[in-house]
Amino acid sequence: MTTESDITPSAADKHHPMLKLALELGPLLIFFFANLRGPWLVEKFPVLASLGGPLFVATALFMAATVISLTISKIVLKHLPVMPFVSGVVVLIFGSLSIYLQDETFIKMKPTIINALFGLTLLAGLLFGKSLLGYVFNAAFQLDAEGWRKLTVRWGLFFLFLAVLNEIVWRNFSDDTWVAFKVWGTMPITILFTLAQMPLIMKHTIAPEGEAGQ
Repeated sequence: MTTESDITPSAADKHHPMLKLALELGPLLIFFFANLRGPWLVEKFPVLASLGGPLFVATALFMAATVISLTISKIVLKHLPVMPFVSGVVVLIFGSLSIYLQDETFIKMKPTIINALFGLTLLAGLLFGKSLLGYVFNAAFQLDAEGWRKLTVRWGLFFLFLAVLNEIVWRNFSDDTWVAFKVWGTMPITILFTLAQMPLIMKHTIAPEGEAGQ
């Protein structure tokens, strides 16, 4: 099984940019729609009633959409992006626990677990002198050691911030608010954070060896 960076585009990614976007956003949109229209879905498909309330129905459809998305990605794009793959594994584990135990806590804590895992992994790598972000994104950016260190620290802290933010939202607001935030809040925040890193990336970018002497 081949996994690749989410930032490093393969040849297939370049030929199917909209498909790649749809595969990454599709499961989240299905999750949002299913939670919003849970009673309607149960009315149209009574078998879904056995899953429980709207959030459990949404979780089951989210799991199915995630498996379909990863399968299409493997077949068409020829690889599995690292973050969607890891997220997909956690979705299947925690989603199954949520439905089996009829406990919404597991699926609500999924973003916390994933973001904390990524954040702690990046920061722990620095303790051993490894900028792990550089290993993942090296094909997309060529930065000096200081640039990778700073970028790794920022992304590590940002992932931990998202983990804490998810805990605050799901523990203090309604299910509908949490689902809406998961779909419409987390992504804009991540995009803005990514754009904010461009000055650092530009400052620490080094020219490829073939262009160094030009």
